[in-house]
Amino acid sequence: MSKESEEELQDELEVTQEEEITRDEAEAEAEAEAVENEFDFLQEELIALKDKYARVHADFDNIKKRLEREKYTAVEYSNEKFAKDMIPVLDALNMAITSSESVTDPVEHFEKLKEGMELTLKQFTTSLEKHGVTMVSHDEPFDPNIHNAVQTVDSEEVESGQIVQTFQTGYKYKNRPLREAMVIVAN
Repeated sequence: MSKESEEELQDELEVTQEEEITRDEAEAEAEAEAVENEFDFLQEELIALKDKYARVHADFDNIKKRLEREKYTAVEYSNEKFAKDMIPVLDALNMAITSSESVTDPVEHFEKLKEGMELTLKQFTTSLEKHGVTMVSHDEPFDPNIHNAVQTVDSEEVESGQIVQTFQTGYKYKNRPLREAMVIVAN
């Protein structure tokens, strides 16, 4: 091979190498640009997700505060229905007092007071039952959870361990005792 051919080959080789380097540089730049674009996209997505997280967290806090307020309101006004049902009982007591002032005959006065008290007691008991407060039945067998045996007596009429007499009526709220019934139990 001649020197000129070698030089031409050498020049072509150098041109090819320069083209390859240029092509490699272009590919590297394109790849770097793609990575940079992906990085920018991921940064934007991260910012959007942080914003979304902050909003969801704020919404959660608002809901939590609202539920807390509603809970306190519900507890504060939980006896409202009960109080409304007690107002007619108060009205009945006031009417009994007012009506008794106009009666002059003592026997009639006593009868009217007794009748008014019985009606008021019935109304009061009905209102309590409406809200889950019931009397401990006098016929129930002795139960230490709802009865308080204050005395024991010998009795031929009632079996041992059974209630003979009730001193004070007991009351339950649903299934929980509010006040135990004070009773006498047979030996």
